[in-house]
Amino acid sequence: MLKQKITIKDLTYAALFAALIGISSYISIPTPFSEVPITAQTLVVMLAGSILTTKQGFLSGIVYMLIGAAGAPVFAGGRAGINVLVGATGGYIISYPFAIAVITLVKGSGTHWLRLAAANLLGGIIVIYGFGITWLSIVTGTGLIQAFHVGALLFIPGDLLKVLIATPLAVKLNQRIGKIIAVQ
Repeated sequence: MLKQKITIKDLTYAALFAALIGISSYISIPTPFSEVPITAQTLVVMLAGSILTTKQGFLSGIVYMLIGAAGAPVFAGGRAGINVLVGATGGYIISYPFAIAVITLVKGSGTHWLRLAAANLLGGIIVIYGFGITWLSIVTGTGLIQAFHVGALLFIPGDLLKVLIATPLAVKLNQRIGKIIAVQ
């Protein structure tokens, strides 16, 4: 197995985006129909995947989870602890490193907006919902269809809007700073 060296640059960008995901968790709107709140986190996850390398992005998601599990109030609504990760919304949080990695892999090395939009749809919505709905179903003891209804259905329009925001923003950011981040 080939080992990749983690550089200071990788750690810096991972820490920056882990912090941004944590900060975006404070933009949180509780929903009366679900334990899952509306947050800006998925927008930042899409940006992380759209801008960072796979290694940097995956690491940012892991760092974010570890910081929250250790007790820093970086999960939605200022929550923290392992109990959040094993609770009803834990699957969404656990999906972040994988969602970011999928976005980085699907986007490739270019910054074409259509490919980036497809990457954000796949990683930023489908991967996150796949993890989140499955985990929600297991933790709450409901079926997958019921978990989809309370954990995804009403969030889809907002998440599509996030794709429409993240994609052109990432194209511009990649034109400005993407080359700096990806250069090793």
